[in-house]
Amino acid sequence: MASIHEILNRQIANFSVLYVKLHHYHWYVKGASFYTLHAKFEELYNEAAGYVDELAERLLALGGRPVSRMAEYLKLSAIREASGTEDANAMVLTIAEDFRMISAELADGIRAAEQEGDASTADLLTGIRTSLDKHAWMLRAFAGQTGAPAAAPDARVRTV
Repeated sequence: MASIHEILNRQIANFSVLYVKLHHYHWYVKGASFYTLHAKFEELYNEAAGYVDELAERLLALGGRPVSRMAEYLKLSAIREASGTEDANAMVLTIAEDFRMISAELADGIRAAEQEGDASTADLLTGIRTSLDKHAWMLRAFAGQTGAPAAAPDARVRTV
C-alpha cells in the first residue's frame, strides 16, 4: 500500500489537473446548457483549488513535500487533460467519471490512513470523497444517466 505522503501527493496532482480541465470546460462549454454549466464548472474548479491547498497543507503538517509543478501533476495524476473536442454532455460525463476515479482512490487513502492511525487525514479524505460522490451523482443525473456508476467507488462491506 502507498504511504500517506504518496497518497496525498497523488490527490494534489489529481485535483491540480482537474482544476485546469474544469477551467478549460468553463471557458469552452457551448450550447443550451451554457449558463448552467459555465457556472457549475467555475464552482467545481474553485472547490478543486481548495482541495489542493488542504491536501498540501496536510502533507506539510505530516513532514511531507507537496508536488507543485505541472510536470509532476501530469506524471502522478490519474486524471487526464481535456482533449479540447468534448461537447457539453461529454464534459459533464467526463467530470463525473473523474470524480468517480478520484473517489475510489480516496477510499484506498482512507483505509491507509486508518491503518496508520491517522484519523485527521482519513477525515479530510472522507469529507472530500463525500462531496465528489454527490457531484458525480448530480452530473450523471444532469446528463440523463440514472443509477450507480458502472463500478462502485467503494466495494467494502461494513458490518455493524
